[in-house]
Amino acid sequence: MPKKYKLPAGTIRTTSLDVAALAGVSQSAVSRAFTPGASISPTTRDKVLDAARKLNYVPNSIASSLITHRSNIVALILGDLHNPFYTHVLEAFGREVQARDRQLLVFTLNDEQETDDAIMRLLRYQVDGVILTSAQMSTQMVGMCQNRGIPLVLFNRYIPQSGTFGVRCDNAWGGRQIAEAFLRAGAKSFAMITGDPKGTTSKDRVAGFVERLIESGVSRASIRSYEGDSTYEGASDAVQRMMADPEGLPDALFGINDTMAMGAMDTLRHQFGLSIPEDIMVAGFDDIPEGARLPYQLTTVRQPINRMVRATIDHLSLDGPAQSTDLPHDLPIRGRVVWRSTVPGDPPAEV
Repeated sequence: MPKKYKLPAGTIRTTSLDVAALAGVSQSAVSRAFTPGASISPTTRDKVLDAARKLNYVPNSIASSLITHRSNIVALILGDLHNPFYTHVLEAFGREVQARDRQLLVFTLNDEQETDDAIMRLLRYQVDGVILTSAQMSTQMVGMCQNRGIPLVLFNRYIPQSGTFGVRCDNAWGGRQIAEAFLRAGAKSFAMITGDPKGTTSKDRVAGFVERLIESGVSRASIRSYEGDSTYEGASDAVQRMMADPEGLPDALFGINDTMAMGAMDTLRHQFGLSIPEDIMVAGFDDIPEGARLPYQLTTVRQPINRMVRATIDHLSLDGPAQSTDLPHDLPIRGRVVWRSTVPGDPPAEV
């Protein structure tokens, strides 16, 4: 009858050595049994897992990181929690990071916090990479990450002259497509509700939208602009200012994100009694699921979130050497126009 393995007296936590002894295998076999994709026979793996269950053993990732110098933790800094788009971004990153056998450590910023503060906090942890969605970061913080060998990638934005790689939707192209949709539907006068004035995302969407209208013969002075602070409430306030403008109601209104477009629609309908798109056309950007619901049916640009997330994590080079510094510092990925009922008419064949 096989001899029963007993934990040493006074042992508080089971180790891989205990599992190896009970299973009759090497400690390295225990490690391979808990590493997805590692080379180990099914019989040996079953023996290790059976021993682990009997001893209530789970691998200690902190202890492993001391050996490998990798924590398998990726830090994500979220800066715009007012926008539901980033809720879906968080879900996509969590799903993709876990599929790559890593864990996500999330840092959130409120209105008073700076990105540099969040980076100083995450540097207390042995993270393998940093993903940043907020708009601003000092070159000093970039240097601190680089000096520690921690790759940092920007998501859905870029910071000029920062020396940091960014993955984003091609926002200028998307802005052009919204302008094209309005023009195709017969609009002659236009307004925009803009977002964060410090961020490249809003600036690029505005630039693409305005550029296409000017190409069609619309004067820049006749394209009205109202700040909306990237929020539903900010867009409602912007509509109040637009409706008080002596220039009157424009034919078409572009909310730089879906949240603002939806805030504008609700205010136009419920406070001013207007019909969309009969009285005014409205379009947004992002294609958050809420915009597809029946009260809105919002025409918008769908951001390719999954492609952007995969490209961002790929560039962290978690499984190999860092990406070459000769690569471009900005990777724009085109989305696609989703044509719904807030812009009249039929979409072009390519939409």
